[in-house]
Amino acid sequence: MIYDDNNIFAKILREEIPCKKIYEDEYILSFYDINPQKKIHALVIPKGKFIDLDDFAKKATDQEIAGLIRGINKVATKLDISMDNGKGYRALANIGEFGGQEVPHLHFHLFGGEKIGKMVH
Repeated sequence: MIYDDNNIFAKILREEIPCKKIYEDEYILSFYDINPQKKIHALVIPKGKFIDLDDFAKKATDQEIAGLIRGINKVATKLDISMDNGKGYRALANIGEFGGQEVPHLHFHLFGGEKIGKMVH
């Protein structure tokens, strides 16, 4: 699959579509989901053109990988859901059709602020 430069997250990264930004650095952008599923529902996306986690694992530099993982923690800390100052959270990445991925740009959902419940219903 070829990366689609017209996906909604690519447009957000180019500031063609606004978002309610939580955190940004050279590797990631984080913002609130427009259709929250839990009390806190944030998205964390890498700034590079990666379709999904498999694509990211194959193509990302070591700095981009570290930047994404550390970025997820920075966002969780900023939202007061990290284990440093909260009660925990769920980080979820959907990969491909069977995984339920809707936007073809790697993204992690961070859910928190309340008990999340079972992994899969």
